[in-house]
Amino acid sequence: MKVNDEVFALEATKNWNYAYLVSGKDKILIDTGRPGQGKGIIKELKSMKINPEDIKHILITHHDVDHVGNLAFLQEETGATVWASQEDIPYIYGDKHRPGHKRIISMFMRAKKPEKIMAYEENQTISGLEVIPTPGHTPGHVCLLYNDVLFVGDLVRTSKGKLDTMKSSMNWNESVLKNSIEKIAGYDFKWICTAHGEPVRLDNAPGELSKIAKRMK
Repeated sequence: MKVNDEVFALEATKNWNYAYLVSGKDKILIDTGRPGQGKGIIKELKSMKINPEDIKHILITHHDVDHVGNLAFLQEETGATVWASQEDIPYIYGDKHRPGHKRIISMFMRAKKPEKIMAYEENQTISGLEVIPTPGHTPGHVCLLYNDVLFVGDLVRTSKGKLDTMKSSMNWNESVLKNSIEKIAGYDFKWICTAHGEPVRLDNAPGELSKIAKRMK
């Protein structure tokens, strides 16, 4: 699905949650879908005349298995540099157990351990994507801002074109999440690209996020 001339929601992952391609200065993948979708991602990239080795970076929004499910496979296929937050890297490596329901999910939906992961630095921008720490859904969740497009991972979700929060049982810390939503509402953007639900373009996207934060306890 084309979001704009440089941003694409990958159809190979839409039946679970979207991974994204940014085709700007460098070609970058944002998240990698659930286990088993890697070959479909490569096939879709090739259909867009993009070879695996054209992917220079893979940016992970957070450690959940449906976001890192094909990370090891795509890292090997592309040779890309992989990035994630320092707080979430131990969960991706399996050095820490995911809490609650996520631990059970990761037992049934196993993801191969990737090789070296680079930790995001403070105030970092990678090939035009600004890395914004937004903990709450996980300890090290990040959003990524590219021009007027905000990739929100699981900060929020969309349903029938409207924004909403993820189920509270899936969030690491709801009060921290609320602060992160309020923080990200201070940025300027038009498109919100969620993992769960279709990307949406809103006339007042930051304002819509502010409304969600106000509804939270």
